Amino acid sequence: MRNERGGVVLAERNVLPRPKLSAILRSDPKNDEEEMSRRSNVSMDSSVPPSSGENSPLVMSPWNHPSSPFAKSPWTKSSSPMGLPQNGLIGSMVREEGHVYSLAATGNLLYTGSDSKNIRVWKNLKAYSGFKSNSGLVKAIVISGEKIFTGHQDGKIRVWRVSPKNPKLHKRIGSLPTFKDFLKSSINPKNYVKVRRKRSVLRIKHFDAVSCLSLDQDQGLLYSGSWDKTLKVWRISDSKCLESIRAHDDAINTVVAGFAGLVFTGSADGTVKVWHRQLHGKGTKHLFLQTLLNQETAITSLAVNTEGAIIYCGSSDGLVNFWEREKHLKHGGVLRGHKHAVLCLATAGNLVFSGSADKSICVWRREGGIHTCLSVLTGHTGPVKCLAVEEDQESTQGDQRWIVYSGSLDKSVKIWRVSEQAPDIQQMRLMAQNYVPSPLSSPAK
Repeated sequence: MRNERGGVVLAERNVLPRPKLSAILRSDPKNDEEEMSRRSNVSMDSSVPPSSGENSPLVMSPWNHPSSPFAKSPWTKSSSPMGLPQNGLIGSMVREEGHVYSLAATGNLLYTGSDSKNIRVWKNLKAYSGFKSNSGLVKAIVISGEKIFTGHQDGKIRVWRVSPKNPKLHKRIGSLPTFKDFLKSSINPKNYVKVRRKRSVLRIKHFDAVSCLSLDQDQGLLYSGSWDKTLKVWRISDSKCLESIRAHDDAINTVVAGFAGLVFTGSADGTVKVWHRQLHGKGTKHLFLQTLLNQETAITSLAVNTEGAIIYCGSSDGLVNFWEREKHLKHGGVLRGHKHAVLCLATAGNLVFSGSADKSICVWRREGGIHTCLSVLTGHTGPVKCLAVEEDQESTQGDQRWIVYSGSLDKSVKIWRVSEQAPDIQQMRLMAQNYVPSPLSSPAK
């Protein structure tokens, strides 16, 4: 572990720090613009210092200096002076209509959701189309074939479909649960659960914000987590609710369908829980398997590397814990790269991306069980709330590249190109020290 200004940030193995409860920052839960901190213990107070990157290891790189010709245009494809792969910004997209809380990428299209209730569709860095829900901040977006599922602040999951005649047109085709299932269930008193002293709700319907969605494409299942503390399982083919599980003691902030029939949930109660899916005819049964983590600070994000059988967990203390599966899930270590809460995580190939309330994105590369920070992507002026990754079409066998989309509460989406072969921060510093440019040829006399 090196100093935070210029060294390599490595995973510390088998360290589980537990910050004191007094260190947790809370904000007003009634303010929708600060809804992120309502359930994640993240303060949105303006006193939080901006992350300009002054203390970032990336700024130490000679390839990221403001005076460098390689940094002048964010639209310019550039390579390092030594011809090595480089990570950097491709472009930005901004619409002054609200903070960006969710995004999903498919092919050459990007869907973004904000607190304006709009879902915008982007293509080639330009606005392509959009559609609007009647109510509810858009907190989650997932795409399954022709269907787009959106989770909202008002507790609803809305279902949309692209028009086969006009790809720019998106039509709402229903919501979860369906109106038919809602009526059918409402008849039987056994289908109600008591949530407050004088209030009961249908088991198959969320009664608080839908904070997260995750797909299991192989099994045709959709998972939804909510601030109502429940995990619900939906069959995509007929929109039927198969299960409703009281999974946590506080709001569920994140859910992800993993590997080997496992599903992971993270909550404001500070726990990460593991559920095992069992198929029963046309239905499912999810059994509680174990609690991976139990701490005082809220769990804010989860991501899985399915090929490596690794689960990553971000929390409001700025740490990323991870577990590796051999015979059982075993704690692998902690990634320390952020000053504030880790609000989103994504994985691709051998890389892990962590977006934070400190306005930065750390890019980690995993090699032989060891994680190294390749770079720190800076440029957002607000907390990084969501991430999505797609394979770069310009990738080659020797240089695997990824396109990373980041949505922020600064109302912008930024697009980055990241290479798995890029040297890590320490390597860049060493190479820069030893780099000697080719001498310019003298003019002919």
